[in-house]
Amino acid sequence: MWWLVAALGVGIIALAHTAPFPFLLEYVGPGRSVWHVPRSDGAPTIYLTYDDGPNPEATPGLLDVLAREAVPATFFVIPKHVTASTAPIIRRALENGHGVALHSHTRALLLKKPVELERLLADQAAEIERLAGGRPCQLFRPHAGWRGGQLYAGLDRGGYTLAGWSFGMWDWNWWRPSRPEKLAARLAARASDGDIVVMHDGHHDNPRSDRQRTIAATADLIPLLKKKGFRFGSLCQAIGDHLRRAAMNERIPITR
Repeated sequence: MWWLVAALGVGIIALAHTAPFPFLLEYVGPGRSVWHVPRSDGAPTIYLTYDDGPNPEATPGLLDVLAREAVPATFFVIPKHVTASTAPIIRRALENGHGVALHSHTRALLLKKPVELERLLADQAAEIERLAGGRPCQLFRPHAGWRGGQLYAGLDRGGYTLAGWSFGMWDWNWWRPSRPEKLAARLAARASDGDIVVMHDGHHDNPRSDRQRTIAATADLIPLLKKKGFRFGSLCQAIGDHLRRAAMNERIPITR
């Protein structure tokens, strides 16, 4: 019987670090996180977020779709993908009113000391600001959602909020090919107020990966959500507003 208890303990510990939803660390850790953001004014709102860019093969086309639909989104960019040649993509995203935040291409940040992570994120944000002319907001999404106590402590030191997502609202399709129209229909069917949707405009290793399906899925998804009465928001703005109001001791509903 002891092996069952041990296996259960290992499973709980693993889930605490990898769960695609709030679990244990979100309630006992030192840092802040956000997984769902319902609006306080009652207007049903969806937050589209895109990971692993900027991708010169996909992100500009995605920005075209968002501009045509007049919809804001939030881009979680991988610092090593931000270069002199891709910085104009981030500059365009910022000029179009989108949020830009930090992502990671590796789970190794779990092992960094809090002070080292604080310094790394500050340096990455400063370099992106130097190249693109705008600084990422104080949100960070770890690679594959892997997190730990040290990572939370580092984010807390730097004033960052960990950005999760709403359960099931992602483009992961369990190793099966993802058809854009099927993905859009699945996400639209599950959508509820405050949901954070995760799609990928890049890849953590390949800076020019083929993400045309993300562009097509976004083009299909937005009209479906609009038809259901949803509005769209920038996660950067929503969290910034929350933190400002929290500083004034005004509570707004937000799931951490």
